[in-house]
Amino acid sequence: MFKTLALWVLGVFLLLQLIQIKIPEPPKHIDPAKEIKAPKKIMSMLKRSCYDCHSYQTKMPWYGYISPVSLEVKSHIKEGREAANFQEWGNYDEAKKQKIYKGIVKTIHFRMPMPMYLSMHKDAKLTKTQRDEIAAWAKSHIKEEAY
Repeated sequence: MFKTLALWVLGVFLLLQLIQIKIPEPPKHIDPAKEIKAPKKIMSMLKRSCYDCHSYQTKMPWYGYISPVSLEVKSHIKEGREAANFQEWGNYDEAKKQKIYKGIVKTIHFRMPMPMYLSMHKDAKLTKTQRDEIAAWAKSHIKEEAY
């Protein structure tokens, strides 16, 4: 009984490996001039805590290649890049940039980086002060008064 169940579980696990989410490949040439510009301290925090999902500089962990976990990891990366890719900043129009700045102000204190991501990437954790600094930086770029 146990042996049969173990074989079924192994079989399902192996079949799951056939299901993969494709993350678009980064362009062959990434123009550094198009990357977001921010003070050195802010850039350091963005690169450490945001770039895995919001740039082409994703450092895929080993478990990011094994289903079913890879489905979750890759979907977050894909959605993150679609929402904001800091290496594509120069390609965004002002409306998109404003939307991203507002999104940063709204989410930096409670949703980003995602708690699931932080559980595996302790070095990406931001202190309240760091979150406040990122929020203040983003807020300073919002052109409208209403947030």
